[in-house]
Amino acid sequence: MSTRTIACLLLALILAGNGAAMLFVPPLWYQLIPGVTGTGPLNVHFVRDIGCAYLCAGAAFAWFSRDSRAWPAALTGSAFLLLHALVHVGEAVTGTFSMSHFLRDLPGVFLLPLAAVWLAWPVRQVYSVDVHPRAEVNIVPASPCEKN
Repeated sequence: MSTRTIACLLLALILAGNGAAMLFVPPLWYQLIPGVTGTGPLNVHFVRDIGCAYLCAGAAFAWFSRDSRAWPAALTGSAFLLLHALVHVGEAVTGTFSMSHFLRDLPGVFLLPLAAVWLAWPVRQVYSVDVHPRAEVNIVPASPCEKN
């Protein structure tokens, strides 16, 4: 198993674990995640809604770790994470939340999306193939998390 496949599985576990906690134990999730209590009172329904998005992103990376053709699903999961990070950037820029809140969010809210995009982005590989000019060749570039 490649290092990137392991990274995809680890990311899948983190995202799905967070989503599961948001869905099944929202009050505990609300208390345990640093900075969340400072965003306002717990809205269980809202936390569960967002937990569904995290579960889907985690499932996309789990699928991608098994099948490199699932890169569009993983990239879509990454898009959710990036958009979530942009919400936090907007809150920092407008002064809704302090810079210390922004810095506290750095590992989970900003670094995870960057890692997700890096893992999900399709990789183009250069191939050198000596083929008869009339032969049909179907070469598919490998994804970063392809199975060994």
